[in-house]
Amino acid sequence: MIQSSFFNLNIFETDPIIAWAVPGFLVLIGIELLVRHWERLPAYDGKDALASIAMGIGSAVINLFMKTLAFFVFWKIYERRVFTFPTDAWYSWVALFFLEDLAFYMHHRACHEIRLFWAGHVNHHSSQNYNLAVALRQSWGELTHKYIWWLWLPLIGFHPQMILMQMSISLIYQFWLHTETIKSLGPLEWIFNTPSHHRVHHGSNIRYLDRNHAGILIIWDRLFGTFQQEDEKVKYGITTNIHTYNPLKIATHEYIALWNDVRKAPGLLNKLKYIFMPPGWSHDGSSKTARQLREAL
Repeated sequence: MIQSSFFNLNIFETDPIIAWAVPGFLVLIGIELLVRHWERLPAYDGKDALASIAMGIGSAVINLFMKTLAFFVFWKIYERRVFTFPTDAWYSWVALFFLEDLAFYMHHRACHEIRLFWAGHVNHHSSQNYNLAVALRQSWGELTHKYIWWLWLPLIGFHPQMILMQMSISLIYQFWLHTETIKSLGPLEWIFNTPSHHRVHHGSNIRYLDRNHAGILIIWDRLFGTFQQEDEKVKYGITTNIHTYNPLKIATHEYIALWNDVRKAPGLLNKLKYIFMPPGWSHDGSSKTARQLREAL
């Protein structure tokens, strides 16, 4: 049974499975390198892979602080919970599996549909390659607002440590999705997020933009109208690629672009729209959102 409080819990205890998973990540990368060689797929771009690893390390360091803050806030909310899900009951973990996955979907979709949040998330999409190293290209700025979408879980009675553990399980699951070596998983494609679904998510093809926001389950995309089948060759990257391996530029380039748009925008209302409207919105129609591009297509 989980009985920790904020003041007696070491932050590493909230996320032990991530540390345990790292050796597995390295083994899977090695296997993928061999499979890509056998299938005569392009080898890893060394500079791109190193940039992704650097982003992952930076994200891990930042998240040590943000996860500590999140746990503190979760705990304060949990103390005022309206119900209690027992930590040693199987149904608590089943309920948390689905509800945490829904929280991830809401968070991930918001990161694609609100430009301020996209500025923090976009670096995960900035590689024009697609392999397991890209899975390590985790966001920095996104961590400053990520945990907002999970605040309702301690309120309805899930222990903060349970929530953080399930978030880690979801993150580990999503690692293996970043590969071209697995084509289709048959009937499992209807329920689970798979490499095929996630390749679509990383595509800059107009029909693929802002699609398949799933964490573990693809059912949320099917329910809420954001699902797209992989039916054409994926062009990886973002609509305007940045062509840099510098982690600082990867992490900040969209914040800089957003600031420039806000600074130049006429009137307060337009400035706010640049911040909170979807990426691509412009007051003069000089650029288009993903929805506008799809409608035009």
